Amino acid sequence: MNIKEIKEIARKYSLEKIEACINEVLEDGKTSCEVSGDTLEMINTLAKAQYVKELMEKNGMSEIEAIRELARKIRQIQGLEK
Repeated sequence: MNIKEIKEIARKYSLEKIEACINEVLEDGKTSCEVSGDTLEMINTLAKAQYVKELMEKNGMSEIEAIRELARKIRQIQGLEK
């Protein structure tokens, strides 16, 4: 998980743009958003950035709070936290 890249995308793009970029990757295998990696890595990074952006905009979280929540959610899904 590249936190720096996730933070940059969440800062730079709107929720709508991030969603459009995810769709571009799914359809074309490339995107107009500045994101690195293969297709799967691009989708993962964009989806994480989208989650962070949603937490910031809809829940009023700071960037660091949103990143911490993302990390907590990932640990929870992986079964490392309950």
